[in-house]
Amino acid sequence: MVYLTRKIEFSASHFYHNPALSPEENRRVFGKCNNPHGHGHNYALEVTIAGEPDPVTGMVLDLKDLKEILEREVMQRMDHRHLNIEVPELKGQIPTCENIARVIWHLLEPKITQGKLYKVRLYENSDLFADCYRNGAGART
Repeated sequence: MVYLTRKIEFSASHFYHNPALSPEENRRVFGKCNNPHGHGHNYALEVTIAGEPDPVTGMVLDLKDLKEILEREVMQRMDHRHLNIEVPELKGQIPTCENIARVIWHLLEPKITQGKLYKVRLYENSDLFADCYRNGAGART
């Protein structure tokens, strides 16, 4: 088994807010991340595909294909967007690093037709990231 990873970067803004909580509870729980005008991050996304290299091409997945999938499914949806407002897949969710990574997993998994999506790692900054992994039964998100 070979694990192939591609990394991309995108910028987006978001804020944390749970409509089930009072304004005071939201401020207490989420602090400055509850600012309704949002704040931004320069995210780094690592996507790992697991599989056996094709005997003809030597590739688990053509990197051009993976780049196009990431461009279409992640960059066009999330780069320079306000995640709370402009990304329908995050509607009704607090756009934490964990929830964004899970949404990205669900966007990418059906698009990977060679090999299998094995891991999505999303860095919100240099010391905070969330991982979603494939387990024996499928996605662990």
